Amino acid sequence: MSTTKPHFLIIGGGITGLSAAFYLKKSLASAGIDAHLSIVEKSSVMGGKIHTIERDGFVIEKGPDSVLARKRPTIDLARELGLEGELTGTNPKAKKTYIVRQGKLHQMPPGLVLGIPTKMAPMMKTGLLSPLGKLRAAIDLLKPKREETSDESLGHFLERRLGKEVLKRIVEPLLAGIYAGDTYKLSLKATFPQFQMMEQEHRSLILGMMASRKNSVEESAHVPAAVRSSAFVTFKKGLQTLVTGLVGALDGVNMRTEVGVLSMKKLTSGKTEVIFEDGHHEVVDGVIVSTTTFQAAELLSDLPAAAVLKKIEYISVANVIMAFDRKDIPFELDASGFLVPHYENRAITACTWTSAKWLHTAPEGKVLLRCYIGRSGQQEWLKWSDEELVQKARHDLGELLGLQAVPLFTEVTRLIKSMPQYPVGHLEQIASFRNELAATMPSVFVTGAGFHGVGIPDCIKQGQEAALQLADHWMKRAQKELQATF
Repeated sequence: MSTTKPHFLIIGGGITGLSAAFYLKKSLASAGIDAHLSIVEKSSVMGGKIHTIERDGFVIEKGPDSVLARKRPTIDLARELGLEGELTGTNPKAKKTYIVRQGKLHQMPPGLVLGIPTKMAPMMKTGLLSPLGKLRAAIDLLKPKREETSDESLGHFLERRLGKEVLKRIVEPLLAGIYAGDTYKLSLKATFPQFQMMEQEHRSLILGMMASRKNSVEESAHVPAAVRSSAFVTFKKGLQTLVTGLVGALDGVNMRTEVGVLSMKKLTSGKTEVIFEDGHHEVVDGVIVSTTTFQAAELLSDLPAAAVLKKIEYISVANVIMAFDRKDIPFELDASGFLVPHYENRAITACTWTSAKWLHTAPEGKVLLRCYIGRSGQQEWLKWSDEELVQKARHDLGELLGLQAVPLFTEVTRLIKSMPQYPVGHLEQIASFRNELAATMPSVFVTGAGFHGVGIPDCIKQGQEAALQLADHWMKRAQKELQATF
């Protein structure tokens, strides 16, 4: 067996790739393996969509702004990086969320979890639903479960359980912030498998969510006390803290930006040859690909099963951030913001009252708002200039909130093809792809937001899993080679 150090390459320097590098380095070190690790990233910076800036005392997230506290991977990684003390939760005085209905803001009924009621009384009082819509939602308590457990669309499932009004007026606007997708095209099993499990175990989605909420107190025990009462967490200086922490922990790792990869091919030795855009080649012992699925499909164009990766649609979104003097805000900042259903025909899909939700994001006497634009069926914004995006956002805020003041400044971010859409049958298609990949190129692992979850915790988890799989595969292969020499 060769005595040279094994070389592992990670393609993509977003949160998935950085997490994969961190856990691969850790796993190999714990096994006493001295390896050479490289990360290549096509853009000019590491961190992917995570991008925090500071401007005039404001802490501004141009990409994602928080993570779910109940999902362990981010909290666990922060702890491992020594960043646990930097975590912060949402403002407890801004727990409300509003939803637009016929041009007016209605408070979202208390007790909703992902749009599913866990308390019926507030649901029966809300102005978001008609009397018939409320009655239809309550039928979930009596309706039998679906005996068939095959995949179905998220929209069809929710309409079947709670009715069309709850889906269109409450749940869809909530989920738009996660997937920006058409719920009638999204896979239930790939997005919210817990909904199907609740129906199967408790017969009723509402009863299942009530039972799940009771258990959530125990699940939150791993969350640091400082943020335990918050559904979402971030870092005091923004999510960039996590990226900076990971980069700092990857000392000794060869990190290269503005480096693109063209393709890969398996060698008879079992190693992988990687061909770069500048024409040079590198032979490595293992690869983790953490790019978008359509980019991964190009890298694996010789693999027939990779064709399924090209079919995964991505939605483009933008956000418009605006800063104001508090004296110019004509409404009470008593909530995290508001959501806009598709049928309201607004340019914006939601608005986060950022400085109310996160107290560390604005100086005293200032206000930070963030408007979201773009979702499935609303991609015309791609033709608009930055000035038009700001104009559209200000127009909607003027009509919905009476806000007419000129912003102190604006920041526009375009996140092109950033939101993967998992179609019905997604998990089965991905499993088939991975089976063929393992049989054909066993030293290559492909993962990321286009596979098993779009949130930061999901990406961290997928990066960790890929790292452990690669380390295990290489160690088993090395053991076989060693035994063959005797």
